[in-house]
Amino acid sequence: MTGPIYVNGAEPGDVLKVKINRIVPRAYGTNFNIPGMFGQFPKDFQDGQVKYLYLDMERKVAEFLPGIEIPLKPFPGTIGVARAEPGRYSSVPPGEYGGNMDIRELQAGATLYVPVWVKGGLLWSGDSHAAQGNGEVNLTAIETAYKELNVTVEVVKTMKLDMPRIETPTHWVTMGFDKDLNLAWDNAKAQTVKYLAEQRKITPDAAAKLMPTVSDCRVSQVVNIKKGIHCTNPKNLKAKGIEPRPLTETKDLFVSVGTDADANKAMDMASMGMIEQLQAKKGLSRLDAYGLVSVGMDCRVGEMTDAKKSIHCVVPKNLWVNKKA
Repeated sequence: MTGPIYVNGAEPGDVLKVKINRIVPRAYGTNFNIPGMFGQFPKDFQDGQVKYLYLDMERKVAEFLPGIEIPLKPFPGTIGVARAEPGRYSSVPPGEYGGNMDIRELQAGATLYVPVWVKGGLLWSGDSHAAQGNGEVNLTAIETAYKELNVTVEVVKTMKLDMPRIETPTHWVTMGFDKDLNLAWDNAKAQTVKYLAEQRKITPDAAAKLMPTVSDCRVSQVVNIKKGIHCTNPKNLKAKGIEPRPLTETKDLFVSVGTDADANKAMDMASMGMIEQLQAKKGLSRLDAYGLVSVGMDCRVGEMTDAKKSIHCVVPKNLWVNKKA
């Protein structure tokens, strides 16, 4: 980590506005599995692997394997401020201070709004990513280092937040975290309902009914002690619909669905289903399939009731490219 950075004028109760202006990664990255210790399935993947990847910033791709290219979309996996409580803490779990959120929408052009808990805020960043799949299931994205992370920092006295939010050119992103994915969903839902009620000037009940039609929710990650779910909410009030939650393979997507009353089990089912599918249909090794879904899979939140919770994971088929001889 390269912080903390003391921000003049930042006081507890303020909001720190951090705009990501420019990200310049180095020319290399890695994806790896730590044997039997971390990731979504440590008991199932007790053998280690490190893949070293060249980052082609001209074409904005990295070759994961021959014929498989991952689009590069750099973002800081970790960025936030100091916690309210004094002491020494791990940088692994995210929280109300931001931190290891692993939300890939926080790319150049996006802005993080994070509540300030201590004088000066103490801004910090690290865990620099060149690309990441939603879920980050083997614990790692395309991990890299930045030659430059250019940000503009502002103290906002008129905004009150109890959790971070992210603004992109077209959306606001709300989020929730917890060790239990069910509770992470509850927290993300509460933050999203709060935002929609503010944005649309409607009651919380009306916002809760509106949310399934306008808020596109994804599993951010399930490997950072606290799991995360984030929801993208359009600024355009006339915007309708969210990306599909397919049930079976489509022309463009490999699809795996997990359904259970427990969101943790649904996510496990969907992720492992995709890993096994890529082994069977594309001939990938176990560890390569695990790594590929960690950097290229998108896990979408579907139906979420007390009795049924659905996670729909997809991998774009266009990651497989035809190479000229």
